[in-house]
Amino acid sequence: MVDGYYSITELTREFGVSTRTLRFYEDEGLIHPERRGRTRLFRAADRRLIMEILRGRRIGFTIAEIREIIQVYKEPPGEIGQLKLLMKRVDEKRDELRQKRKDIDDTLTELDNVEEACLGRLADIGVGT
Repeated sequence: MVDGYYSITELTREFGVSTRTLRFYEDEGLIHPERRGRTRLFRAADRRLIMEILRGRRIGFTIAEIREIIQVYKEPPGEIGQLKLLMKRVDEKRDELRQKRKDIDDTLTELDNVEEACLGRLADIGVGT
């Protein structure tokens, strides 16, 4: 960090993302680095936002959902509204993941049943596995 700013290279190394990723977040209006000519300079607030954006992506939030959560913080009711919205989105994501897990479990059970039926039929016709 130089003069209170981070370079794009420093942040890509720290977070393990590409410069393209950070430019994408900028294009989407999620972060707003300062510009000096063609150089992007990121403040500590930008760094924190990048950290939260990446966290949101890891837990499955879309860019639109992340944008909404960030926007709620910037406008009334501010942090309280942001936290309530975040809790709501976390609950929704949790429900979605539980449903996916149930669907996967159901599919695995069905695959086991198909395999068992195939093995049974092979045994019926005298073919060993």
